[in-house]
Amino acid sequence: MKIISYNVNGIRAAIRKGLIEWLGEEQPDIICFQEVKAEKEQVELEAFKELGYKYIDWFSATKKGYSGVAIFSKIPPVKVHHGMGISAYDEEGRSIRIDYENFSLINTYFPSGTSGEERQDFKYRFLDDYFLYTQEIQKEQPNLLICGDFNICHKEIDIHNPKRNQKTSGFLPEERAWVSKFIEDVGFFDTFRAFVEDPHRYSWWTYRAGARKKNLGWRIDYFMASNTLKEHITNADILDQVVHSDHCPVTVEVTF
Repeated sequence: MKIISYNVNGIRAAIRKGLIEWLGEEQPDIICFQEVKAEKEQVELEAFKELGYKYIDWFSATKKGYSGVAIFSKIPPVKVHHGMGISAYDEEGRSIRIDYENFSLINTYFPSGTSGEERQDFKYRFLDDYFLYTQEIQKEQPNLLICGDFNICHKEIDIHNPKRNQKTSGFLPEERAWVSKFIEDVGFFDTFRAFVEDPHRYSWWTYRAGARKKNLGWRIDYFMASNTLKEHITNADILDQVVHSDHCPVTVEVTF
């Protein structure tokens, strides 16, 4: 089973740049989108359905043209859960969970703190609440796969200029420590780093100064899997040649 996570930075814009044609070539079984920036009714879904994505679940932000997550699946789900049950985050369309027979998949768009102190504080609250939220889910479903745009680089290897960005949101010590705590205390592993130790592998590049051509990027998009899934995750990668957004897709392969 191939699963892809992709911050498309506007799904309608990505469609215009060839998203559906690429999906037809890549053929993931499940694809999780973040930052769709559109209501479900605003997107022509027939082409996705023709590719086999019969199960489409969408969770939009209250604010039009902002945030939002969606999951397109060829595999019928057992159950779908919209939001985290916390209105401050659910109003921003931050997370959707879909249960399958052998595991649960959570697709999340973590807040950014780059616009100022208020949003950075919001991000810290979100991280604390997300920690508790995932702990609770694991009590009923130990096989948990979490994907999305975390808006955090975990380690120096995950960012092109770690020294210069030490005081930048997304690479702050407190954020990086949260990822470490999440992995160690909740019991997850970073699937990409389980297979790839190479530096200079990124999933997001600013549009400024030709950063993508120079590969001056950040790895902020992840698949985190509970340790109970270690024997079931057979591969993970970053598809950094795919260009429909300022992010690129990340992928895992799962077998049961």
